[in-house]
Amino acid sequence: MMKIGWQPGKWLEKKAKLGNRGLPVGTIAYYGPDDRRASKVVASVFRTSLDELDEMRKWFSDTSDVRRDGKIAGEIAAFFRAEEVRSVSMIDRIIGCPHEEGIDYPKGEACPQCPFWTGRDRWTGEKLKS
Repeated sequence: MMKIGWQPGKWLEKKAKLGNRGLPVGTIAYYGPDDRRASKVVASVFRTSLDELDEMRKWFSDTSDVRRDGKIAGEIAAFFRAEEVRSVSMIDRIIGCPHEEGIDYPKGEACPQCPFWTGRDRWTGEKLKS
């Protein structure tokens, strides 16, 4: 069955594949309790510099994987279109725990709710050597 009409997930993927097309840049990052299910996605917009965050929005799911949620993809695409994003940067994997250090648990400590990430490199998912 062929889908017809606006497909925000495909629009986001296409924008990301086009590479750097200038500012503003939209970024998408996925977080989860482990490396299999993303329970949080953060979309950010940098209008004038990659050093200055201008807008950020977060979406959460307690049960499903946010990477496969069409409604969330639509909201991210609408957010980026409203901000007139020219470039999209997104990583193809989950890059850490969805909880925020200093907010959900004390700074400098491991998240007690996500033991999978304790002692792991958030970019590779590999266990760090002790």
